[in-house]
Amino acid sequence: MTEKPTVSVVIPAYNAAWCIGRAIDSVLAQSFRDLEVIVVDDGSTDDTAKMLAAYGPRIRVVSKLNGGMSSARNAGIALARGPYLAFLDADDRWLPEKLSRQVELLDSRHDLSFCSTTATLESPEGETIGIWGCQRLANPSLADIFEHHAAIAGGASSVLARRELVVSLNGFDDKLFGAEDTDLWIRLASRGGYACIPEPLVVVLKRPGSVSRNRASMRQGALAMTRKNRPLLPPRQQGAYWRAIYAGILCDYAKWAWRDGDRTSAIRDLITAMALAPIARGRLAAALTVAMLTNRLS
Repeated sequence: MTEKPTVSVVIPAYNAAWCIGRAIDSVLAQSFRDLEVIVVDDGSTDDTAKMLAAYGPRIRVVSKLNGGMSSARNAGIALARGPYLAFLDADDRWLPEKLSRQVELLDSRHDLSFCSTTATLESPEGETIGIWGCQRLANPSLADIFEHHAAIAGGASSVLARRELVVSLNGFDDKLFGAEDTDLWIRLASRGGYACIPEPLVVVLKRPGSVSRNRASMRQGALAMTRKNRPLLPPRQQGAYWRAIYAGILCDYAKWAWRDGDRTSAIRDLITAMALAPIARGRLAAALTVAMLTNRLS
């Protein structure tokens, strides 16, 4: 750690005693050394605090009442001193050249607001189960990121951003649920460019989770985020183009609702999607409806 680091790494941790050491170690093993590590203990009730204390002055620790991932990240951002911000979820980890490659990129491209890298997706057993790679577009636009929510390869654990921009945008919106990351990426893209390094420099752990348990909240967050950021699109894309994106989200959640047995919500969302974007999404919504009613939804 240095007094005036180039990179401030923010790691939110909630009951992360089982994994936080691996995440921190991956940061301390970076070939790029001009950094500080800020770990936000978000009201953990396990041995997270004890694990963090073992690192002594190598990391900065802030403890707070549990407020969720975005609240924890924002607490870390408030303490950050570096011109660049990097985020790392407690159950993910970095490869040694991650920060070096990203700092080199942002230093050379002042037009960029943020960047990310390809990520390897790993199971709890340590097996590679996929790759979250860069999009084919060399320079994704705001509209591209708005339309494709997974366009930022690797997600939050992969991103390096300019701190001044993140602070000016008030960081992560902790009123959203399940769409806070995408929300910030869209707002950053409205201020400058985004680039992706096609090297797998991040490992993202994919644990079997209960998406269905939080489906309603995630749906609400995704739709709220899409409505909130509509004015950031160029005026010509705030009409039919935006409605097609919104209807596409409704179609996605309709599929998940149907698979969860919530058929009323599924049909309601498909009807709304067809009404919003009959040309762009009408055929998709109709096909999904037929597949659902004939038990052919895969």
